[in-house]
Amino acid sequence: MDLAIFDQTTAGVAEQHIQLVHDILNYAGEYMQLADNTEMSVTFMNNDAIQSFNRDYRGIDKPTDVISFAIEEGDDLPILPDEAMAEDIAPNIGDILVSIDKVGEQAKYLEHSWERELGFLVVHGFLHLNGFDHMRGDEAEKEMFNLQREILDSYGLTK
Repeated sequence: MDLAIFDQTTAGVAEQHIQLVHDILNYAGEYMQLADNTEMSVTFMNNDAIQSFNRDYRGIDKPTDVISFAIEEGDDLPILPDEAMAEDIAPNIGDILVSIDKVGEQAKYLEHSWERELGFLVVHGFLHLNGFDHMRGDEAEKEMFNLQREILDSYGLTK
């Protein structure tokens, strides 16, 4: 996976945590059988920054833990001359924003590791980028959360 990770936090995210996100998202991409050249980004931020996005894009004026912005292909894409050229174009699935403040708050509240919460949030955002949405009803929620747990557990980030 072609993964861009940006750290916009005030204190900075430890390299080991950036590496964890890189590794678990690559693992999730393989688990979901995405193309090797699939592109996406993750941006770490603090509560005040994610609150702005939450307010502006979701109409909720408070910090949240993770926001996903999926890039959905429309019908207005240019016609490519041949299939070989189409195979060379990397699919970009979108962007994930993660509040590092919320990672710490929620890990403490849920009584599991900071790493488990970070992994949970990025995999959660990743699944949203891949069309899963727990807000579509009980079956969709069950499917998404089961898959999320499978990925995290098989990667080794258990509760």
